[in-house]
Amino acid sequence: MKQRDTVTMPAEDVEKLLETGRKLQLATINRDGTPHLVSMFYAMRDGQIAFWTYRASQKARNLARDPRVTCLVEEGDDYFELRGVQVTGEVRRIDDLAGVTEIGRLVAARMPSPVVGDLPPEQIAEALDGYVAHAATKRAAYLVEPRKVVSWDHRRLVS
Repeated sequence: MKQRDTVTMPAEDVEKLLETGRKLQLATINRDGTPHLVSMFYAMRDGQIAFWTYRASQKARNLARDPRVTCLVEEGDDYFELRGVQVTGEVRRIDDLAGVTEIGRLVAARMPSPVVGDLPPEQIAEALDGYVAHAATKRAAYLVEPRKVVSWDHRRLVS
């Protein structure tokens, strides 16, 4: 058996890593063809990676020109702890305020945030809703329609 076959994650492990992750590396394509790579907070919606960004950001401009992306969610420090999922696909842009707000709520709920600070738990949702409502007016949201998913779990090499 090839090592690639050994380290490939079962579909349920891929889903779990994507569901529990909070940050990903997002690669878009600059006008000159070079990659533009950034870290993004994300959430999952209906099995798709969802994120939002300012409408005037470099990644938004890149995606308007070319909707292809590669997303990487990974964890581990030691070689035999490394595991990750790479999703290659195309984005679908969401511009309507309700849709952007929906994605914004999903993402904000997974982020560590100074917005909530030391608020009691019963006030956190209201504070996040206020932040999202304000930020959504300046942003676009995106859903990644996966074309190819590659995974690896080096922990499987030692078990």
